Amino acid sequence: MEDYILQIAREGLLLILVASAPPVLASLVTGLLISIFQATTQIQEQTLTFVPKLIAVFASLVIAGPWIGAQLLRFTRMLFEGFPGLF
Repeated sequence: MEDYILQIAREGLLLILVASAPPVLASLVTGLLISIFQATTQIQEQTLTFVPKLIAVFASLVIAGPWIGAQLLRFTRMLFEGFPGLF
């Protein structure tokens, strides 16, 4: 039983990392590109990065959304199928 709980915790933490990776990476790359653009043009407007990052995060969620949903569904099924074996 303890091994099952540790496996669930391990897989849950890994799922959090995997599911959050696409929007975080999209925001990171967009922020880097805009920072390089700001450094080369010497435009120091802080609000310039917000809208492109927001668009990049939404686009990454639209593209990776079905895959993220499938991963969450797989984890949930594994969780519910393992419950009867605990008792």
